[in-house]
Amino acid sequence: MRILYLLSREVIILVLAAILIASPIALYSMRKWLQNFAYRVGIHPLLFLMTMLIILSVALLSIGYRSVKVANINPAEAIKYE
Repeated sequence: MRILYLLSREVIILVLAAILIASPIALYSMRKWLQNFAYRVGIHPLLFLMTMLIILSVALLSIGYRSVKVANINPAEAIKYE
């Protein structure tokens, strides 16, 4: 569990930083792009929240899978190949 915590903490910080940087850019770009259409569609903040949750869950699932896989290997086998 400690390995999972250490790896996921760093990844979550990086993913949140990427979301904070990309969200305003995406919102601005989407609003500019949608202005060109005859029928106006609003952008709901729930869209960004759901996207953020999906991105975080995919990141946590991938880190969790790799952490469990690494934690279950025998350290002697890893040293043997080096």
